[in-house]
Amino acid sequence: MPVMRSNSWIPSVFNDLFDTEFMPKANCTAPAINVKESDKAYTVELAAPGMKKEDFNVHINNEGNLIIKMESKNEKKEEDKNTRYLRREFSYSKFEQTLILPDDVKKEEISAKVEHGVLTIELPKIVEEKVKLSRQIDIA
Repeated sequence: MPVMRSNSWIPSVFNDLFDTEFMPKANCTAPAINVKESDKAYTVELAAPGMKKEDFNVHINNEGNLIIKMESKNEKKEEDKNTRYLRREFSYSKFEQTLILPDDVKKEEISAKVEHGVLTIELPKIVEEKVKLSRQIDIA
């Protein structure tokens, strides 16, 4: 007879106790980040569904690193007039990520936007023009 094993350190009998309407199971994960590179720029994409522009803070610190902060607070209040009971539901999300910028990034031209639940940060590269080695030499 096969034995069923679980990776969870909490017995499954507690799942019914803690994962309920009154005490939902908390899933805490960091948002997914994509980093793309082209000839002209690096692009950082951070998945943040439901977040607004005001929920983000993107800046460069004193060491020249890119800091991405995300914080969202939602509070719902419902009052049951029959029992005069006040119920509060809090939703709080906070995330901070530090990215070490490459030396070839134009730090003064970094831009960011939020669209369709994705924060996109454009990091333009310093493009060095290659000096042309071939030229006509005049004969004196």
